[in-house]
Amino acid sequence: MVERVTEIGDELASWLLSCWVDVSNAGGAVGFLPPVGADDVRPALDEHLAELAAGAGFLGVLRIDGERAGFGFVIGSTRPLFRHWATVLRLQVHPRFQGRGAGRALLDGLADLARADGLEFLHLTYRDGLGLGRFYESCGFVEVGRNPGSIRVAPGDDRDSVLMNRKL
Repeated sequence: MVERVTEIGDELASWLLSCWVDVSNAGGAVGFLPPVGADDVRPALDEHLAELAAGAGFLGVLRIDGERAGFGFVIGSTRPLFRHWATVLRLQVHPRFQGRGAGRALLDGLADLARADGLEFLHLTYRDGLGLGRFYESCGFVEVGRNPGSIRVAPGDDRDSVLMNRKL
């Protein structure tokens, strides 16, 4: 089950940070390359939490058997022409829960929450080269563009940033 979180206290913020570090260090494509620590990830988390505090979107937290298992941010636009869609950011499932359908449950739960808000589309980008395209396509997303070589994971290892949309 994915719950919309409106109050992000210290305990939840600490868990988000810990999860993000664990996912990054397990090789997850969530904005960092391993190895990372809390001090590396904290500025990015603080930025997303500030967006939420400003009313730009919501945080969805996946629970499996009552335990937090993953999360994702859904951030909308304040511009009138773009208010019907939002961007999924930092979608991640803790490594202990991966491989059991948790990612699909999280993404579908975020889509349900977005639909309940009246949104019509979700947008996301991912780092090519990890097989993520097949996963997102199986969740109803369609590739709509690429930015070739825009992500440098190492010297001589540039990856495409792939843009996908899902109609709700």
